[in-house]
Formats: sequence, C-alpha cells, structure tokens
Amino acid sequence: MKRFDFRDEIHRLDAEADCVRIMQILNSHEFPWDMGRALGIALYRTYAVPSIGGLLGRTNEFTGSTQKRYDDTALILGNMMRHGFGPGKGRDSLRRMNQMHRSYDIGNDDYRYVLSTFVVMPVRWLNDHGYGWRRLSDHEVSAITHYYRRLGKYMGIKDIPGTYEEFRDLLDSYEREHFAYTDAGRAVSDSTLDLMVTFYPPRVAGLARRFSMAILDDSLIEAFRYEPPSRAWRRSADLALKLRAKVVRRMRPREEPLWADMNPNIRSYPEGYDVDRIGTFPAGCPVAHDVDPVGHAELYGGDGGAAGGGTASGQGPAPASAEGRA
Repeated sequence: MKRFDFRDEIHRLDAEADCVRIMQILNSHEFPWDMGRALGIALYRTYAVPSIGGLLGRTNEFTGSTQKRYDDTALILGNMMRHGFGPGKGRDSLRRMNQMHRSYDIGNDDYRYVLSTFVVMPVRWLNDHGYGWRRLSDHEVSAITHYYRRLGKYMGIKDIPGTYEEFRDLLDSYEREHFAYTDAGRAVSDSTLDLMVTFYPPRVAGLARRFSMAILDDSLIEAFRYEPPSRAWRRSADLALKLRAKVVRRMRPREEPLWADMNPNIRSYPEGYDVDRIGTFPAGCPVAHDVDPVGHAELYGGDGGAAGGGTASGQGPAPASAEGRA
C-alpha cells in the first residue's frame, strides 16, 4: 500500500452519503493519534463553559471517577465511529449516550456547542496548527461535518449548523460569550490533566503536564486561571508536534485500523464491557435503561421506536431536573 492510497479512497467516496466510512479511515488509518488528541481537546474545552463544567463538577463523575469517564466517553464515541449508526454496537452506544444525556437538564445551545467542538478541533489541529502529516482536504472537512451533523440529528439537537464554517463561527462566538471561571470547571480540568499525566512514565510526568499546558490556547488558560506557559514551552511544544508530523509523513500507511478499544490508556474494563452497562446511571433516574430513547425514523421506522418514553419525534432529550436525577 502506498502512502496516499487511503486519501485517494476517501476522494472516491461521497462526502455526505459515505461520511461514516470516511471518518473510519481518517480516525483509524490516517490520523488515529491526532484525532484522539484533537477530540480530547474538544471535550476539554467544554469544561470552560460554566453550565457544562458546573454540571460535570457537581456530578463528581469527572473528578471522582475520571479514568472511567474517560474510558466510557472514548468507547461510546469510538463504537459509533467504528460500527456506524446501524444495528449493533454503534447504535447501542448511541442509545447509551442519549440515555445518559437525558438524565440531565442540558440546553440545546450547549449541545450545539459541544457538537461544534467535535467538528472544528480536528480541522484546527491538523490544518490550522499544522500538526497533521498532511492537510485535510475540503472534501474530508465536508465529510467530518456531515458525520457530526448526522450524529447531532440522532441526538435530537435542533438548529444544527449546515457547514463547517457555520460550526466554526458557532464555536468561536459561544466561547467568547460563555467562557468563564468556575470552581467546578477548574476541578474537572485539574482532574483531567492529572489523568493525562498517568499515561506517561512517572519520570516524565512533570514534563508531560507542562507540555499539555503548553498546547492550551490563551482562552482556556484564562478561563481556568492557570499560570500562562512560557513562550519557550509554547514554542517547544509546537515544534515537537510539527516535527512528529514530518516523521509520520515518511512512515508507511497504517494498514490495520487502530480503534478506541485498542488504546492501552483505557483501563476500566480489562475483562471487556457491555455497552448497555457503561456510563452513568444516576440514582432515581426515571429513564428506562432497557429501551431506546433515540427517536428517528431513519433508524427506527415511522414511530421512532421510542417505547417507554423515548423521543419519537426526534425533538431532543427530554429535560429532567438537575444532576441528582436522571
């Protein structure tokens, strides 16, 4: 296999109709490490929004069970990527994610913002910052956008942006308006950085933390009230990532896919896992966890298949009360 064969395969596919397959190639063959880093930063950014960071802090899930929450998130998103949205692990993971989200009173604007981070941050990491071994083409950016538009639709999100540019503008404006310090958001951020350090040998843990801080942009540093990284650290981190990209460009293509559940940093399920039982199940949750709350005719037929209180109309997660309920 030649270095650009996967790229050429992508460009023979339709950006909308084949968006799942394109995402599988990008995430498991072309850029598995980069996509993982970009999506990690995407989720991390959301902690700086008080309504999101505050909720995560109050649940104690991202501070008291950080490793498990990391694992659950990676597995759920990874299963949808690997298996698509059809019957099987992909749809089961979509169901599980929607069940968890319906456990809390999350506004549509926050849903749209989080979705925008998934669309925009991989493009910024690979193209804008130059950390990819090659740039994403407009065709690939369009496929990423269509994939997350489809996911957002299956989540019941309303008023989903139609183009990459609209997602980008939404992300930037939402962060300008909403990024702010909260004790809960800072606690979630600290716990996440503490977990990231454990992915490296203890002898380099301190360097790994400083490197992680150096790739955070100023808006995040300010929102969490961290001491700004030095110019030298920022420059060193940037050069290291760009040097890595040059090395990867000269490597053979990854012929065997690398999926989320192959990541050694996922440690919570050494004996395997049941998709229906991972994630959170808040006490007193009114959602019946053995039924499917995803309501969409494309997936489940005309009635949405939403027996037991699901959202058959696809109008979005039914709001519950606060974090103690589901």
